[in-house]
Amino acid sequence: MKILVTGASGFIGSFLCEEGLRQGHEVWAGVRRSSSRRYLQDERLKFAELDFSSPERLSAQLAIHKQEHAGWDVVIHCAGVTKCPKEEDFERNNYLYTRHLVEGLLQVGMTPGQFVYLSSLSVFGPIREEVAHADFPHGSACLYAPITEHDTPCPNTAYGRSKLRAEQYLQGLGEKLPAVIFRPTGVYGPREKDYFLMAKSIQGHTDFSVGFRRQEITFIYVKDLASAIYRAVQKGVAGRAYFVSDGGIYESRTFSDLIQRELGNPWVLRIKSPLWLLKLISYVAGWGASIVGKTCTLNKDKYQIMKQRNWQCDTAPLKQELGWEPQYDLERGVRETIAWYKQEKWL
Repeated sequence: MKILVTGASGFIGSFLCEEGLRQGHEVWAGVRRSSSRRYLQDERLKFAELDFSSPERLSAQLAIHKQEHAGWDVVIHCAGVTKCPKEEDFERNNYLYTRHLVEGLLQVGMTPGQFVYLSSLSVFGPIREEVAHADFPHGSACLYAPITEHDTPCPNTAYGRSKLRAEQYLQGLGEKLPAVIFRPTGVYGPREKDYFLMAKSIQGHTDFSVGFRRQEITFIYVKDLASAIYRAVQKGVAGRAYFVSDGGIYESRTFSDLIQRELGNPWVLRIKSPLWLLKLISYVAGWGASIVGKTCTLNKDKYQIMKQRNWQCDTAPLKQELGWEPQYDLERGVRETIAWYKQEKWL
C-alpha cells in the first residue's frame, strides 16, 4: 500500500515510517521544508512536503502530488505538538492543522481508504481516581480502575483538549472519512527526549517525583505502538478508537528503578515534591517561557499530567479486535532505550 506518515521527522513518526518499510509498503514521509531528516535516511522513503498552516498552500501541494503520484491508500496523521509556549498553539497544531489536512484531502479528491489519527490517553483526563478496591493492597493489585472507551472524556490540559477536539471532528465526518483513532499512554523508546531527561537526571544522581498519593502509570514502547497501528492498517479498521499500552500497571518508581539498573545502579538522591510546590514551579516556569516564546519541560499542562494518579486504560478491545499483543514489557523496553542513549552518546 501507499502510506503517508505525517510528522515523520518526529519520534513516533520516524518509527512509523520504519515499520511501514519493514512490512513492504511504499511509505511517504510527510515533512515540512524545515524538518530534520536525521532519522529518515532509508533510501526507500519518499517525501511529501506539506504545509498545514495554510489551507490554500496545502491544497495546492496535495493537488500537485495527486497529479504526479496519485493519492495514498492510508494516511497516518502523527503530526502534532506536546509542548507549546501558549495554550492556543495546541489548538492550532493539534486540531486546526488536522482539519486543514482532512479538508485538503477531501477537496482535491484524495480521500484515503483509511485515515489513522494519533491521539492520546490525555483526552480523558484524571478520571476513575476514586479508590476502586477497598481491600488494597492486600486484595487487588491496583488501587484504581482502568479508563474505558465508555467513559466520558474530561481533559484538564490544553494538549488533551486539542486532541479531543480533533477526535470529535474526525468522528463527526462519519462515512466521509474512514478514520481510526489511537490513544496511547506514555510512549517511550530510542529518540524520545522527555523520558531521556529522567535518565539524564538519574545519571546525575537525582530522581524527582511528585505527590504522596499512590500513582499507577502505564507505558507503551514505540515499536509496539507502531505495530498496533499497522495491524489496524492491515485490517482496514474504521470507526473505532483504541487505547494502547503494554498491559502492565506500574508504580511511579518502577520506571526510574529500571533506568537506574541499566545505568549500572549509580547512587541516587530521591526527591519527592508536594504537589503545591510542583504547581508553583510549573506555573512560574510556563509563564516565563511564554514571555520569551519558548517551550519548557515544566508548565501548567505538565503539572496536570504529573498530578494525575490513574493512567490505567482498557486495551482489551485492541487485543480482541485486532489480535495484537505487545512484544515489549517495560523491562525490555527500558533496556533497549538506555542502550540506544548510550550508543548515541546521549548518556
